[in-house]
Amino acid sequence: MAEVLFYHLQRQPLEAVLPTLLQKTLERGWRAVVQVTTEERMAALDDHLWTYADESFLPHGTDREAQAASQPILITLADSNPNGASIRFLAEGADLPGDIPAYQRIAILFDGNDDQALARARDQWRAVKEGGHDATYWQQDDRGRWERKV
Repeated sequence: MAEVLFYHLQRQPLEAVLPTLLQKTLERGWRAVVQVTTEERMAALDDHLWTYADESFLPHGTDREAQAASQPILITLADSNPNGASIRFLAEGADLPGDIPAYQRIAILFDGNDDQALARARDQWRAVKEGGHDATYWQQDDRGRWERKV
């Protein structure tokens, strides 16, 4: 059964949070797929993951590339899993995948300053719970560390 994690972004935007989560994913030896809902966001994340820090980058690609299946991190608009990812990150209100149990984790990142994003996350929370999946809710503290909320 997949673990579904809800990340409530309030203090930092997706571009600040996602690289750290992806780095931890790679450290575990997992592959990741990042699903967004617009071409613009996909292109922006593609560029950002190469340059987010001067001393490092995250090896990745988009599903538009010929070697998409070999990428350790794949950014996509689709709900498929061409790189055999263990974890799926959903951003911008991307839909829950129909095959939740195919992943070890699903991470839903939503903007806590956007009423529509909050409503969407609440709907997804209900769907996850009704589907019998484990769900946890995470929020950043004043120092930017993630705290599990009950």
